[in-house]
Amino acid sequence: MRKNSRTSATNRAGRPDFPQPGAFVYAIVAIAYRRATLREEVLLAGGRETKAWTAGANLGWADQARFGAMLMPDEKARAAGPPPLFHGLSKAEIEHVVSGGKRRVFYRGAQVFGQGNPQDGIYLVETGRIRVFYVGPSGREITLAYWHPGNFVGGPDVFTKGIHVWTGIAAVNSSVLHVPGDVLRQMVVQIPALAIGIIEGLSFKGRCYSSLAQMLGTRSPSERLAHLLLHLMDLYGVTERGGVLIAAPFTQADLANMIGVTRQWVTTSLKRLAEMGVLESQGANIMIRDAAPLATMRDGKAGRKDVQEDGD
Repeated sequence: MRKNSRTSATNRAGRPDFPQPGAFVYAIVAIAYRRATLREEVLLAGGRETKAWTAGANLGWADQARFGAMLMPDEKARAAGPPPLFHGLSKAEIEHVVSGGKRRVFYRGAQVFGQGNPQDGIYLVETGRIRVFYVGPSGREITLAYWHPGNFVGGPDVFTKGIHVWTGIAAVNSSVLHVPGDVLRQMVVQIPALAIGIIEGLSFKGRCYSSLAQMLGTRSPSERLAHLLLHLMDLYGVTERGGVLIAAPFTQADLANMIGVTRQWVTTSLKRLAEMGVLESQGANIMIRDAAPLATMRDGKAGRKDVQEDGD
């Protein structure tokens, strides 16, 4: 049979070659289907986490909860982070807490809560990763932390209604369990292990933000960048030929927001480090080829000729 000469590349790929109006409708349907699929995937993942909680299993994300804050300079302090919020709760207690909350799904980039908006209770991260940051009057952002499954975000008031003092967005497709403050207050009275988990979580957050303030106030931009790259390598590093790939899509703007500098400064610094043979950077992909100079830079022992100190 003779093939239609008008068959397009899209058609050859196995998709219908609609006229313009049809193509528009098809695109809308495809987008809606993909969003529904993503929502189902995230919800299923959240359901699996809840089942894992109720089963009392040794959860894979339990260790991730200890790395909720990106910038804690003290490795021992970061490693001694809080256990997941449901650690120590019985199956019945976990089910009771889950029944009092509402699961919500957020696609990448969606706002979970906003700085200056009314706040009520906490959001327990089930799947994904939540970025929490502060926006200054000029619009400049500083990332406070990325929180993984097992951690909770929101606050600082957890039992009463208040005002959010920072913003939280989904860094990747995520699901969270929102537990209102009044419900949480009743539950901690009934479940002592949950109260301990809340206290440990708030204590860890306090250490995280204290460490961030210390780092911004006492370390140079280059030292902060070196520390961040080494931390990301430790957390997300995958050994490849010729180095260690940071297998997480952090843009240069993300890196800048995490260490309180401009994106332009990060771009210039990564280029200089690439020229030194320390790393290779292409877009959001960073390959660490030689970690030793980064360790030297992190400890403040690098020569000023090797780095640019002005991050503003």
